[in-house]
Amino acid sequence: MTFWRNRFLTNTRASADSYDENIEQKYINRELSWLDFNDRVLTLASDQRVPLLERCRFLAICSSNLDEFYQIRVAALKDQVAGDVHTPTPDGLTPLQQLREITRRTQDFVNRQHLIWTEQLKPRLQNSGVVVVSWAELSDDEHKKLSEDFDRRIFPVLTPLVVDPAHPFPYISNLALNLAVVARDPQSGEQRFARLKIPKNISRFMRVDDGTKFVLLEEVVSANLPRLFQGMTIEQCFVFRVTRNADLSLDDEDAEDLLAAVEMELRRRRFGRAVRLEIPVGTAEETVDLMCQELEIEVEDISYHNGFIEMTALNQLASLDLPSMRFKPWPPLTAGRLMAAELNGQSIFQVIRERQLLVHHPHESFSSSVESFVAQAASDPKVQSIKMTLYRTSGDSAIAKHLVRAAESGKQVAVVLEIKARFDEARNIAWAKELEYAGVHVTYGIVGLKTHSKCILVVREDSDQMRRYVHIGTGNYNSVTARLYEDIGFFTCEEQIGSDATELFNYLTGYAKEPDYLRLFVAPHQLRPRILELIHRESTFKDKGRITLKMNSISDPSIIDALYAASNAGVKINLVVRGICCLRAGVPGMSENIEVRSILGRYLEHSRIYRFEHGLDDESPLHLIGSADMMGRNLDGRVEVLVPLTHVKHRAWLDKVLGFLLADDVAHFNLGSDNRWSKHDLGAEFGDAQQRLHEWVVATQVR
Repeated sequence: MTFWRNRFLTNTRASADSYDENIEQKYINRELSWLDFNDRVLTLASDQRVPLLERCRFLAICSSNLDEFYQIRVAALKDQVAGDVHTPTPDGLTPLQQLREITRRTQDFVNRQHLIWTEQLKPRLQNSGVVVVSWAELSDDEHKKLSEDFDRRIFPVLTPLVVDPAHPFPYISNLALNLAVVARDPQSGEQRFARLKIPKNISRFMRVDDGTKFVLLEEVVSANLPRLFQGMTIEQCFVFRVTRNADLSLDDEDAEDLLAAVEMELRRRRFGRAVRLEIPVGTAEETVDLMCQELEIEVEDISYHNGFIEMTALNQLASLDLPSMRFKPWPPLTAGRLMAAELNGQSIFQVIRERQLLVHHPHESFSSSVESFVAQAASDPKVQSIKMTLYRTSGDSAIAKHLVRAAESGKQVAVVLEIKARFDEARNIAWAKELEYAGVHVTYGIVGLKTHSKCILVVREDSDQMRRYVHIGTGNYNSVTARLYEDIGFFTCEEQIGSDATELFNYLTGYAKEPDYLRLFVAPHQLRPRILELIHRESTFKDKGRITLKMNSISDPSIIDALYAASNAGVKINLVVRGICCLRAGVPGMSENIEVRSILGRYLEHSRIYRFEHGLDDESPLHLIGSADMMGRNLDGRVEVLVPLTHVKHRAWLDKVLGFLLADDVAHFNLGSDNRWSKHDLGAEFGDAQQRLHEWVVATQVR
């Protein structure tokens, strides 16, 4: 154990004394709650009922999640500490206290990741025929084959960068995988440090043969270092990685050209300040000292790994074509009414005119509903205009191509494209340019706000009148994530919703002031007060009141306080929260009537469903779906839309969905009054809520 390792443990142990997770408080810290969420993802990686390659995927997902967390959230906390900010968050923790607790928890998390890989997944993969070996475990013939492969494919693209008076310490790219090499000249005895960047365009797991035997790319490179450092003695060689601040520092109120400003910030992002260094346990003290000095980071910024670094590479193994080790496919179905329309030669507009339409992805197809809606609008000569919001879309977006086709055919097409969608900025900028080139009117929303709402407005000249067709959803217009994320979409041509959608787009693209909407709940000006009003109204019914909220995250103090007050009034409250939950559940005298559960599975639970037992009137519940979580950023810093669903069939559908999620006999995580999450899935009687929903959707479509 090195000096640096001991120092790290000492620092984190001391820092833990400044934080007591059992202290009586109203809220759970946002960042620590996110770490709890990533812990739940890690739990799935060790769940023996999950197919083996899917467990590898979950391990990769939680590693990718942690990368983003450090690039954005930890980087922001470090900026606050550097700026001498001591203001606590609503839970009472200062930025420095949060950083210390994050450091302690993250090191424990990384240790558990490696244990799951080395003690569970790797041995089970080997027993199933997928073998990951070290270079030392390979035969001489395998060494020869891989070294020849190295000479042919890898050696030509490698660039060793040595550090000496004539060669400064090289810039280390964000999240790039690197080899640190310490070599000595046997004649002069002089020691040199060099950095070797591992190429990204070569698979991390290199096939040893034509089957499923693999060795890590960096081990092949390490074994062939004499080809790069001829005549030198290799004394040290290890993998390392640097994480940098990747948040955009952009004041769009001062930007004359927002697109150009974002492009400039993307170039600057490459040079963000280092916030984390990942290295192996046991790295020599003098080498760590050099790297900390050159990267300008503290020892507390080091994450020590007792295994291979950057587990996102496990996605490669998870993608192997081995059906027995993957989830059984659940092919998406075309919604029953849309299938009938296709068979009868009817358009989607006829279906919507007959009755509002609800679709549930990915159980029901995104391509045959949402994409078809835009495609038919683009080719229908009766359609006069198409307007839509785009937050995250795929690189090969069919919807964007339909919009281009519509504009080229002479239709009025307007897109409110959010070019500040984190980590999708470059893709969205590319689409903005292509859409504008085709004649689409592209705007970037309201200054100071992100446009996160999911809305399409199609104006069509029907035989009887000009009619507005609207789609409002919970998920992005992205065909890739639509196969992985659970989301809900709603189609209607109801006049008041069409009028509201028109007002919304006028607000987003013009200089109109935000109107008083007839049906829609729109942030930032109206959503918060209307949700608070619904919670307060439910409180008046005391123990007959019921509130059920399904969302990604809840962190807003005013919403949480209102739920606490409703709980104290006797209202029974059920929350289904996938990610961050700053609300404390089941605390006597504060939240004893609030239960919080989290459900994770093959699909990412992404839809937002809000149900208030007496929301419509004294006898009828109100159901809302849309894009907004109960977080300050959604309620105050974004344009969000929730829409009420009033048709009896749609309300029944949502109640069925919530029923599956809240059943006592489905596997779930439960938040206790001690702020700890526990998994409830013991015994064969515990089912999978997502599987039950899918089977029900299939049976419903058959009928």
